[in-house]
Amino acid sequence: MPAPLYDTQVAAMVAGFGEQEGYETLVRKIAKSGLDKTSRVTDWSRRPLSDAQKAYALGDVTHLRVIYEHLEGVLEQTGRRPWVEEELATLTDPDTYRNDPNESWRRLKPRTQSGRFLAIARELARFRETYAQARNVPRSRVFKDDALLELASEKPKTVADLGRSRLLLREARKGDIAEGILEAIRVGMATDPSDFPRIDRSRDKLQVNPALADLLRVLLKAKSEDAGVAQKLIASAADLDEIAAGERGVPALRGWRKKVFGGDALRLCDGQVALTARGQKVGLVEL
Repeated sequence: MPAPLYDTQVAAMVAGFGEQEGYETLVRKIAKSGLDKTSRVTDWSRRPLSDAQKAYALGDVTHLRVIYEHLEGVLEQTGRRPWVEEELATLTDPDTYRNDPNESWRRLKPRTQSGRFLAIARELARFRETYAQARNVPRSRVFKDDALLELASEKPKTVADLGRSRLLLREARKGDIAEGILEAIRVGMATDPSDFPRIDRSRDKLQVNPALADLLRVLLKAKSEDAGVAQKLIASAADLDEIAAGERGVPALRGWRKKVFGGDALRLCDGQVALTARGQKVGLVEL
């Protein structure tokens, strides 16, 4: 992993710059400069590069020092440097980027729970992930999720069958990819029922209190505005639903997030506090 690593967008969200503030906005607001993006869609394979292309490429780094120094000053002043360090620890953890081919099927969203279908989908996803990693290409360049699900449903047996697929990329209907697809389907078809994968439906069984989830959304909005931190950096909609369902292993209830939001969220769930509105402000009252 590269070290040291610094994510200006994460730091900007912690420092109060909102959720969608990209590099170009930070350059304008902090460095008081602008970026010429006209070269973004030019042909970068041609040589020599034009002066405009060079200026465009350099622009992505020349302002970083000024932006970094400003953000660090804000974080130092607010005492939030540990918050960013907590986020960077995730970004520098190799496990964040590891994709186990054996588990890659879990990211699919099939409409059926058929064991045989899932066994074939698992083998197809395993082949796709292994193939993509070996060649350092996005998995979608091998074949997309919708094509994978179509293959698991249609179960083609020959290259000619693959040619009739509606969703399979042309490159995937021949050569190594086609052979890998057909082999994956054969393995999936031969899988013993005792080894069929099972979809984790535990989240579907969560008894979410919708009224409480709505109150948590109001609390999150108020807390994010008070702290000047982007909402999505504190908690996601799924996090709020889990908290409202009684789950307590949610990231929003740990570390700096607990100080900003999670602690009061738990007190709201336990009936220790209530929300109150005064003008444009939402606050808490002890019960």
